Amino acid sequence: MALEPLWTPSADRIGASNIEHFRLAAERLAGVEIPDTIALHRWSIDDPAAFWSLVWDESGVIGTKGDQAFAPGGSMREARFFPNGSLNFAENLIEGRSRPDDEAAIIYRREDGFTRSMSRSELRAETAALAAAFRAAGVEAGDRVAAWMPHVPETIVAMLAAASIGAVFTSTSADFGTAGVIDRFGQVEPKVLIAADGYHYGGKEFDRRGQLSEILEQLPTVELVVVVGVIEERPDVERGVLYRDLVSEHAGARPSYERLPFDHPIYILYSSGTTGKPKCMVHRAGGVLLKHLQEQQHHVDVRAGDRVFYFTTCGWMMWNWLASILASGAGIVLFDGNPFHPGPAALFDLADDVRMTLMGVSAKFIDAVAKSGLRPMDSHDLEALRVIASTGSPLSPDGFRFVYEGIKTDVHLASVSGGTDLCGCFVAGDPTRPVFAGEIQGPGLGMAVEVFDDDGNAVTGSQGELVCTKPFPSMPLTFWGEDGDERYRQAYFDRYPDVWTHGDYALWTERGGMVILGRSDATLNSGGVRIGTAEIYRIVEQFPEVAEAVAVAQRVDADTRVVLFLRMAEGFEFTSELEAEIRRRLRTEESPRHVPEIITTVADIPRTRSGKITELAVMAAVNGDPVKNTEALANPEALDLFRGRTELA
Repeated sequence: MALEPLWTPSADRIGASNIEHFRLAAERLAGVEIPDTIALHRWSIDDPAAFWSLVWDESGVIGTKGDQAFAPGGSMREARFFPNGSLNFAENLIEGRSRPDDEAAIIYRREDGFTRSMSRSELRAETAALAAAFRAAGVEAGDRVAAWMPHVPETIVAMLAAASIGAVFTSTSADFGTAGVIDRFGQVEPKVLIAADGYHYGGKEFDRRGQLSEILEQLPTVELVVVVGVIEERPDVERGVLYRDLVSEHAGARPSYERLPFDHPIYILYSSGTTGKPKCMVHRAGGVLLKHLQEQQHHVDVRAGDRVFYFTTCGWMMWNWLASILASGAGIVLFDGNPFHPGPAALFDLADDVRMTLMGVSAKFIDAVAKSGLRPMDSHDLEALRVIASTGSPLSPDGFRFVYEGIKTDVHLASVSGGTDLCGCFVAGDPTRPVFAGEIQGPGLGMAVEVFDDDGNAVTGSQGELVCTKPFPSMPLTFWGEDGDERYRQAYFDRYPDVWTHGDYALWTERGGMVILGRSDATLNSGGVRIGTAEIYRIVEQFPEVAEAVAVAQRVDADTRVVLFLRMAEGFEFTSELEAEIRRRLRTEESPRHVPEIITTVADIPRTRSGKITELAVMAAVNGDPVKNTEALANPEALDLFRGRTELA
């Protein structure tokens, strides 16, 4: 029996979508029929020059394209987009898609309900003032501006001020400790450090001024320290100037945008760092801008005047993605704190209050809301909400169903997957196609995504490595530091010659959708058969007794065995009856090889600061291996719960 879609867009909705308008523009440009978005994707990877040139034109990029849209080079890494083009990233975000000056560019909500907004004219003026202060301090194009900040408007302003000069912006969240900050910023040698005096989370205030002093002792290249008052309006600091004083001193400065080559660096982003010192990925301004505009306007249908939210911190690439929304003439909604404080309705209250049009959350958040018993469709209006986006980890089929059964029936659920590595998505939503439980709708436009078997053959319907076989604009320039180009090559191009291997285990469905099965370096091997961890989680986490789970491979003699750890939901205990039912469901709904040899419980599971369970760190702990960078974890103490377990001896 054919799988029934959870949601099918109406003809009116398809006709009004940005991607439909783009498809018609592509038909006119190509002079051939492009009947649907499947054909549009095929054209986008067959003629990348025409496709990305059209994206530039249709999305309203401010800048100069130059005389060439795509220079293929001798390999994926040597390819260049708009090699003679120039633009300024900040100019596109601030001046793009003309909107009323008094319209809200940023709406900020703190977990305790404190709210403030910044209009487009205020954003322009504050950015110009801070950029003038940076220039006065000697900041030039190519210098690094680092932000150790919570998710507040000042972080956005700092990025835009740096970008307007051509400085390279890099950020991490305020909950990172001293070692985690130094592991990142210490590698890139910033000239400017912007830091908050503290942050709020879970109803508590956390003062970070002591850690700031420790950090500055280990960052000798910092010449300007800017302190943002978050827990106090005018905090006392040992070193630095207060953000408000600096902006006031340069109030009235005229906006100025330095147009630089398309490939000029804009961001340095970091890998999670759970297996060693984080990799520093250098991203190009034009590539990130074009990739984000394409994804946002086409795959999640962002329009001028929308209000777009993504739950994130300043240490996750979704922060960078959210900031780019400004270039489409939409406002961005920031939430700082615990998304379950004071309860599971917090983000849905925000959605109603600001008339949110796109709500971006993690798969874990959707699962947690479902298990809390909250049904937002019964308690909230959500009338303006057109899109719910999910990322961070694979969304289970039950999570898909809960969106339509518990949140809103007529909404586009856009499950997406990509990474910090490309500051964007490989596979994404499509507002013109049906949504099926457990499936990402299809490849991103311009992305030549395939699933390869071990021999490098493209496969459909069976599991393999997620790869990309052709260049795309937001490929990193390099990794920062010594031997950066070689480390970049090793990270993505060692497995298959001149093919980007992303490190996800995936499969294509018969409908052209994709299922992400987990990280391939955490893939389990049961009796010689590779199993994606997501295949286990999507069954196990359906049980109301289970809050979350992590499955890892434990070395035993010359082989491995699969061990499943369960964190129980509040009020529930692990029983032999529950264990038997979990085993039965895995055996019958997946296969006998999906049944772990050992199932046990644990009080907590380590996760990165962006909320992702870190299977590799758990696997290392279980096997007695060192975890090289616990600063990357939000709760590193949880690793001790996996070491020396008697049932694993």
